[in-house]
Amino acid sequence: MPPTVRAGETAPDFTLPSNQGDVRLSDFRGKKSVVLFFYPKDDTPGCTAEACSFRDSYDTFAEAGAEVIGISTDSLESHQRFASKHSLQMRLASDPGGKVRAEYGIKKTLGLFPGRVTFIIDKQGVVRHVFDSQLRATQHVAEALQTLKSFA
Repeated sequence: MPPTVRAGETAPDFTLPSNQGDVRLSDFRGKKSVVLFFYPKDDTPGCTAEACSFRDSYDTFAEAGAEVIGISTDSLESHQRFASKHSLQMRLASDPGGKVRAEYGIKKTLGLFPGRVTFIIDKQGVVRHVFDSQLRATQHVAEALQTLKSFA
């Protein structure tokens, strides 16, 4: 089942604590595009591959004028360990109760695992593309870069 927030809609605003201080989506409006990736869990094989793929393309995202933000239900302490262990430059926000995940309508895969979904949001706060794939973790980066180039 696809997320309920779709391309063409305004991305729901949120404020969450992150490993780099509080992050509020609306703070980027008018300034930067945002690549918002929801992932299941810090330091698991698929999530590590996805986060490291975002890390390896981080400069390309920055050059495209985009902020990269990862969200999971893990604690700030877990995010700090994960970011430090893998030299992750992006913000990792903590959504412990899954409230923001629910606002974006991200369902569990097989009813068990938190979904892996990436939203590409333009400077006006409009979702331009949604990529939903639990298994193709590193494809999220390619989808995000391709979408950013399409409206740069």
